[in-house]
Amino acid sequence: MRHLPFATVGFIATFVGITSFFSSTLFADNAEGEKSRLASLAKFTRVLATIEKYYVDDIQIDEIVKKSIEGLLNNLDAHSAYLDEKHFKDLKIQTDGEFGGLGITISQKDGALTIIAPMEGTPADKAGVKAGDIILKINKQSTLNMTIDEAVNLMRGKPGTNIELTIVREGEDKPLIVPIVRDIIKIESVYSKKFENENILYLRVVNFDKNIVGDVQEAITKNKKVQGIILDLRNNPGGLLNQAVGLVDIFVEEGIIVSQKGRLESENEEYRASKAGTLTKTPLVVLVNGGSASASEIVSGALQDHKRAVIIGEKTFGKGSVQAVLPVVDNEAIRLTIARYYLPSGRTIQAEGVTPDILVYPGSVPHKNNEQSLKEKDLKKHLQSELKKVDENKKENKTKVKETQKTDKEIITQESLFKDLQLKSAVDAIKVLAIKK
Repeated sequence: MRHLPFATVGFIATFVGITSFFSSTLFADNAEGEKSRLASLAKFTRVLATIEKYYVDDIQIDEIVKKSIEGLLNNLDAHSAYLDEKHFKDLKIQTDGEFGGLGITISQKDGALTIIAPMEGTPADKAGVKAGDIILKINKQSTLNMTIDEAVNLMRGKPGTNIELTIVREGEDKPLIVPIVRDIIKIESVYSKKFENENILYLRVVNFDKNIVGDVQEAITKNKKVQGIILDLRNNPGGLLNQAVGLVDIFVEEGIIVSQKGRLESENEEYRASKAGTLTKTPLVVLVNGGSASASEIVSGALQDHKRAVIIGEKTFGKGSVQAVLPVVDNEAIRLTIARYYLPSGRTIQAEGVTPDILVYPGSVPHKNNEQSLKEKDLKKHLQSELKKVDENKKENKTKVKETQKTDKEIITQESLFKDLQLKSAVDAIKVLAIKK
């Protein structure tokens, strides 16, 4: 399997390197093409000169060129952009696992600045921000015609400072104002749990940073004798491509995992599974929803195409394009869409997403507790007994709280399971797969 340490999917760059990407386009294939190209460049130069000479404010040529490049890239697609020195530096920070901000991933969807997913445990997540929310304002500033990079720049800030997002949410009659306190975003990208009374491993992958494959391998190695594995990719916005490929490789022995196809043949690439990388043939269920994007879609879609896992949940976001960060001068670059991703079956992710095998909407599992009804004559006696227990329980409460907190980190209780219909469906599916196996 080929390793690409700087290749990414999601809303960050796929690789950073010097390239001769434009070399073949600088010269026309024939005289007519060369004439047309030169005429266009001459027109562009005249426009720049006219702005420099007649614009109402005194604006320097380097600023005019910068704005021209920004406008050009912003009009190509939602993910291409010009990166000045500050944005180029911010881009490099994103894959290190720690940065300041709110903890959300955003994209342009149908012209609106849309939250793909809040990262688990971050300020945005704690404030109640949800996948699919549309950001109408950042503080008092409208997001209409705002680029992704401009929005990210506004939302980042000194830890401990306040920010307000005005959001539009499906099902709400009017926009919601969500106050959030910025903080350092340090994400535990992978954690594992077991289920109460079930021999099933739960693996939660929050995003695809550089440690995903190693952390998942470690969790599986420690739990080799489980009945099945549930891989939870809900609200996972993506990340590093090599980690997505490596994660699929843990479960698949051979064949294409994902391919990318671009305008240039040099950008075409196939990433394949290897038998050496496969750790387990244990029954597998993958959970996805509308906040699962890019790397999450590659993983779920590839496992689905290889018939290696049952996909449960809701249709994914649908972001499957490849961006390359191409330096233009020292500390400045452009981020350009150069290809699209395709799953093993040949289907595209871009704007289509991955449709789950079993569609399950979020919610609680309908069930009844074993309730004991009390007749009136028994009620007084019952209450007296309960009052006696109160004093006895006070001494034990502190210990029990600590034990409960510890249990929550290691075990998914029956109570928690019944609050998550999608997860309960995954557990039931594992049981069926284990029987068939």
